[in-house]
Amino acid sequence: MSEDEELSNTRRLPTLDKEPDASDPSEPSPDAKDASATADGEQAGRFWSERRVPVAIVALVLLGATGLMLYDVVAVRADHPAMSWRRQLADHLATRPLDSPWVLGIAAAAALIGLWLLVLALTPGLREVLPMRRTTSGIRAGLDRSAAALILRDRAMEVPGVQSVKMSVTRRKAKARAFSHFRELEEVRSDLDAALGDGLQQLGLSHRLRLSLKVRRPKKR
Repeated sequence: MSEDEELSNTRRLPTLDKEPDASDPSEPSPDAKDASATADGEQAGRFWSERRVPVAIVALVLLGATGLMLYDVVAVRADHPAMSWRRQLADHLATRPLDSPWVLGIAAAAALIGLWLLVLALTPGLREVLPMRRTTSGIRAGLDRSAAALILRDRAMEVPGVQSVKMSVTRRKAKARAFSHFRELEEVRSDLDAALGDGLQQLGLSHRLRLSLKVRRPKKR
């Protein structure tokens, strides 16, 4: 084999390289911007409940009332007498004054039901789920409050001197009630404050919870 043929066989094959960006090389790419923007996590709002039970109840009530009224109207159009309940309701509405207790009671009940439906429509619900920081675009995560309380309780039980801990988590606060059977209470409280503070940070919640901590001696039996 000649030297030219050997060079042609050992010649480096072409590779697919990324085309250089025509923009300023000092400016970070969009992917780098997204990565840096989501590195610390973005705050996320609460999860919205689907409200299946209230929606199903309202839909069934409206469907039943509409079907009953439609049936009665069709019956009247077919030269059949109207239902007795509709005749009585029409007579009551025509003769009963507006300040009657029955009229006021029914109006108050209808207003309360409407207000309840408005509250359900304008509030997120799902109070048991705590939203977590968004570290990836398009993905949301939540942590159940009971799970968060269990994680923090395990953290608190690792502190020396802690005998038992009662942990509760609300939407804005984490409450810890600890019992210490040895060590000074101030030392235990300081260690618990540090341990639970780190635990709250590592939960990755969108809104960090305020910590309420109480440490005392167990009751003597």
